[in-house]
Amino acid sequence: MTDLVPALAAAPAIAILRSHSPRRFAATADALHHAGIRAVEFTLTTPDVLPALREYAQSRPAELALGAGTVMTPSDATRAVEAGATYLITPATCLDVIVEARRLAVPVLPGALTPSEIVAAWREGATMVKLFPAFIGGPDYLRAVRAPLPHIPLIPTGGIGLDQAPAYMAAGASALGMGSPLVGDACEGGDLGALRERAATLLDGIRS
Repeated sequence: MTDLVPALAAAPAIAILRSHSPRRFAATADALHHAGIRAVEFTLTTPDVLPALREYAQSRPAELALGAGTVMTPSDATRAVEAGATYLITPATCLDVIVEARRLAVPVLPGALTPSEIVAAWREGATMVKLFPAFIGGPDYLRAVRAPLPHIPLIPTGGIGLDQAPAYMAAGASALGMGSPLVGDACEGGDLGALRERAATLLDGIRS
């Protein structure tokens, strides 16, 4: 089982898989792994995602951390971990989910935007904090928030273009959460070769 923290140390990006069906999630995750991504998130807003998560957890590459996203309640957290998720991500500062994740002994990345939300999530036991939606303030906002809170690892997510990756990393991001700009239409049957190229571009930008 690959933990999230070493996975992000190897490749500081989380690929967010969200679609009307999880049918292509396994193929998409495998393509991302082939390109060097080491953390993927299956979102709970995707219908019937838990069986797909459970199935992929049995065969996923050893180096790939498999998480569940859009976790809104403690019961969501429990069901996701039972299905094989090794970390949890929320879209908001869901303190009860953080508590449940700690009980389940899995990393949790709650969503937060303001300094007050970020600090509340961190004090409750967040492993890292997802700065969401990041595009509202951009790299300048991340840099401003990091100044008084340098001890809290932040993962900007939401509306980040591939070409913006270097700016966010330079502003202090610990990693980046990437949905459609990275995944594109891969989950709907799109070109997996193009997906691997986008992933390579992202990782090059992060490491530049």
